[in-house]
Amino acid sequence: MSKLTFTPEQIQILKANPYVKNVSEKSITYSDEFKRYFVSESLGSKTAKQLFIEAGFDPEMIGKSRIRSFAGKWRKRYRDNGVLALKDTRQDCSGRPRKTPLTLEQQIEKLQAKILLLGQENDLLKNQNGARRPENSEKISRIFSRIHEMKTKGSYTGTLIDACKALGVSRSGYYNYVKSLDSRNARDEEDQVWRTQIEEAYNYRGYEKGSRSIVMYFLNVLGITVNRKKVQRLMRKFNIFCPIRKANPYKRMAKATKEHSTVENKLKRQFDQGIAHKVLLTDITYLPGTGGFIGYLSTVKDGTTKEILAHYVSDSLKLDLSLTTVDLLMSAHSTTLHKDAFIHSDQGVHYTSPKFHKKLADNQLGQSMSRRGNCWDNAPQESFFGHLKDEIEYKDCGNLEELRAIVTDYMDYYNNERGQWNLKKLPPVHYREQLLLAV
Repeated sequence: MSKLTFTPEQIQILKANPYVKNVSEKSITYSDEFKRYFVSESLGSKTAKQLFIEAGFDPEMIGKSRIRSFAGKWRKRYRDNGVLALKDTRQDCSGRPRKTPLTLEQQIEKLQAKILLLGQENDLLKNQNGARRPENSEKISRIFSRIHEMKTKGSYTGTLIDACKALGVSRSGYYNYVKSLDSRNARDEEDQVWRTQIEEAYNYRGYEKGSRSIVMYFLNVLGITVNRKKVQRLMRKFNIFCPIRKANPYKRMAKATKEHSTVENKLKRQFDQGIAHKVLLTDITYLPGTGGFIGYLSTVKDGTTKEILAHYVSDSLKLDLSLTTVDLLMSAHSTTLHKDAFIHSDQGVHYTSPKFHKKLADNQLGQSMSRRGNCWDNAPQESFFGHLKDEIEYKDCGNLEELRAIVTDYMDYYNNERGQWNLKKLPPVHYREQLLLAV
């Protein structure tokens, strides 16, 4: 019991309050109406002190300990026995335990109140999958939102203690959630604006992108610097998923230890030598379409700038595929190739052919080959084919013309607009221009 006592003046002030039934020097009796009002409103963000102030009481006069004691007692009674437990029965008995049983109407009313509360708490527990404590703050926020929604719609009349206890969250966390509703709504509106821009970047030119590519799109196309973690958060929030490349089974193969190549491996995985148009990587991949059509793509890639210098698409896997690719390389870049430029490839039949050796010698190009069965020796070229197959719809092509059109469009996009994280977030052509200026 509180040590505070009421003066005669304070007693008169309290008696004038309609929510007070009786008051003495050391105690105060509240009306049943006020108790029901207090319990029903305690689920919101208002504190017990605020509810007493709204009812016309002076907290300093009543005392903090009294308010705390009454609040806890009323809530517990309501949780245990429903609305009937809030009724003051002292006038109906001498203070001894009840000996006469409740009437049938009283029993029904008591049970109905308890069933109502249990039903509401069951609604709160729906979709929680039996978890006592959510695993992350996002799930906790959804629970707070659920409690707040049921409270504002009036579909839950239980106490905040019951709701938070049933769902395994804290009352203080709920109060913070309600307090920050305005700032959260403002942030959601801002996120919606970013969502539109991220979706435009994600679908730019029809090639789906991950968070790194989106960051580079903002930087190179829109001139906006954005943190990658922010892009990742928004992609998770709005369920924007980047395509995931399938693992290459050949990467699991043991590294070859025995050298067996017709040409020495001059490169030795030193792909980026800081010099444009010196290390030239080449390979061939197949692109199966519809109706049994199969196309073959041969490319030459700059090991330093990652730029595709030449490419050729054919429906035949004959030797001319690799020879034509070299011809296209020389016609486009013969004047810009480094004096020590060389082509690095695997040990496929196209590159071990005497005709291919002669073609390189005639164009004053050196040659290097990977070790047998070791795809890592030409990793950047293999990686490019993996990205290309993930990002273009080559499987819908039914003839050579369609395949050449989408491959040509992708090469333009890859060289001039698709930023790369390890190229200072620039597309290959822009990175090459900066590299030449630095030299």
